Amino acid sequence: MSRLDGKVALITGGTSGIGEATVRRFVAEGATVVFTGSNRDAAKAIANDTGAHFEVQRVEDENAWPELMAEIKARFGRLDVAFANAGIEGGDADIESLSMAAWDKIVAVNMTGPMLTAKYAISLMKQNADGAGGSIILNSSMNGILALPDNVGYSTTKGALRLLAKSVAVHCARHGLNIRCNSIHPGVIETALIQSAIGAAPDPAAARAQLERLSPMSRMGATSEVAGLCVYLASDEAAFVTGAEYVIDGGSTAGLVGV
Repeated sequence: MSRLDGKVALITGGTSGIGEATVRRFVAEGATVVFTGSNRDAAKAIANDTGAHFEVQRVEDENAWPELMAEIKARFGRLDVAFANAGIEGGDADIESLSMAAWDKIVAVNMTGPMLTAKYAISLMKQNADGAGGSIILNSSMNGILALPDNVGYSTTKGALRLLAKSVAVHCARHGLNIRCNSIHPGVIETALIQSAIGAAPDPAAARAQLERLSPMSRMGATSEVAGLCVYLASDEAAFVTGAEYVIDGGSTAGLVGV
């Protein structure tokens, strides 16, 4: 458990779900971790458990990014990994029903946030004492590959992250920066939020079965499994991996499961 020894990592949206699991796994793998979000109570518990450093931040607020980068530079001297994990889908709807307010919020968090994460991560990774280098990971979704008709904002923004990662990857490679960028595409992952939704359903057993049937493996993924993929992409083992999209969905997007 030392694949990230000596690395400094930033994780946005790190107070729950995949973000929290990745904070915990990165620390276990030897990384120094800074994580962001808005839930101070959850963050305090995670920080106490792991020793990770928490900063309150809204990823879509560009004015907050220079201060965060300066804080990381002053405290830890470098940045090696940035995981753009923060995302939302609240208020989403189909194309005829979606309000502009909901669209603007989803685009701000799900697209502008990861763009700013990459932009400012590169600026600090270029200052690393041993030369420009690092790994940027964008958390998209299997719905960035197969769209949801009733979630046009979420599907559109998550799809955009596929090409954002590729554009960043080629830019960095062409400029000799040794900064890699990849996107990950989780399927249905059993987070606390999903568990709560299942529990609130009229028939929790049926709701769970419906979600599990979305994968040919007949189960939901675990947050720890997504965190494990992030460890690989953050590590030196993935030194030749950039501009790629990693689907981790139990086969949900691989093909039709039949009738």
